Amino acid sequence: MIQIDHVTLREVRMPLVAPFTTSFSTQTARTLIAVEVAARMGGREVTGWGECGALAEPVYSEEYAAGAMDVTERFLLPRLAQVQRDGSLTAETVGEHLEPVVGHRMAKAALEAAVLDAQLKAAGTPFATYLGVTRDRVPSGVSVGIQDSIPQLLDVVAGYLAEGYQRIKLKIQPGWDVDPVRAVREAHPDVPLQVDANAAYTLVDSAHLRRLDAFELLLIEQPLAEHDLRQHAALAQVMTTPMCLDESVVSAASAADAIAMGAAAVINIKPSRVGGYLEARRIHEVARAAGVAVWCGGMLETGLARGANAALAGLPGFTLPGDISASSRFYDRDLTTPYVIEDGYIRVPEFAGLCEEPDADALADFTVSERRLDVAAS
Repeated sequence: MIQIDHVTLREVRMPLVAPFTTSFSTQTARTLIAVEVAARMGGREVTGWGECGALAEPVYSEEYAAGAMDVTERFLLPRLAQVQRDGSLTAETVGEHLEPVVGHRMAKAALEAAVLDAQLKAAGTPFATYLGVTRDRVPSGVSVGIQDSIPQLLDVVAGYLAEGYQRIKLKIQPGWDVDPVRAVREAHPDVPLQVDANAAYTLVDSAHLRRLDAFELLLIEQPLAEHDLRQHAALAQVMTTPMCLDESVVSAASAADAIAMGAAAVINIKPSRVGGYLEARRIHEVARAAGVAVWCGGMLETGLARGANAALAGLPGFTLPGDISASSRFYDRDLTTPYVIEDGYIRVPEFAGLCEEPDADALADFTVSERRLDVAAS
């Protein structure tokens, strides 16, 4: 059992090394909520950290950073405080205790991660060991945002391949799809290549999207709207490119539904999107039992979450390279020791917990605001 004394929520704003553009937003900086849990377990004091994947604006999902901070303070933490007064709390039960609060999976994921990090640090257990992972490294892919021109896109892709990335993912949207994908495929005929639409199309576009079948893509990710499982299944029937779901899969239950409907030949598992690493593991098990491949997506994570993503991606069902890139892909200065790509791989961390203790100076420099919330006395 773990006893939380207080939680500090920090709004952190980190400049990106280059603007990252998708079909729904252009970001020049990453706003995130860092969750610090000060707790006691087994007679010792321990600190755990979690990172909320919500963006500054609700353009990827309905969640946004300021809202995540608010719901954590007003609704999530009081529930955990009540659990502590009435009985015992463990990281494995955080999700169950927070389930009555509808939605807000990213806020829940960050809080669960911080509690789990503290619990594992107290036990001296690496996250990979906790999951049962035996791999010591995972292949690294990179996501390439929409560029100003095809020549610029080709330069960016060539640069990432020179760094050793094993797979390229291209963001696409109406007006930026077939031609840029063709250009990259012609320039790099043997490189594993996939595309991500972030729900930018409708089923009416199926004839156009079928033109992407010519480029031998690993998958097409989330071409249609989040709730359109039936239409994804219909699109999968007319395309040879494997259909991958991202935003549509928010739980193990929704993953099972998507697989049963034929809407997902592949699933992108983003721990923050699905409510945390423990639900992510459950989705992995559902998909593996059904023979559906999974890979680990990213939300421009800092070192507070990047290593935990690498550990998750070490599970046996993760058979495709994920968006687990080096820290330098997004940040000149990370909150922890930077993650680096080595011969196309990211090492699975061996330290106890989910992440290292963040660098105090970096955290102070990037923190915009913070709130300390007492839990033990709540």
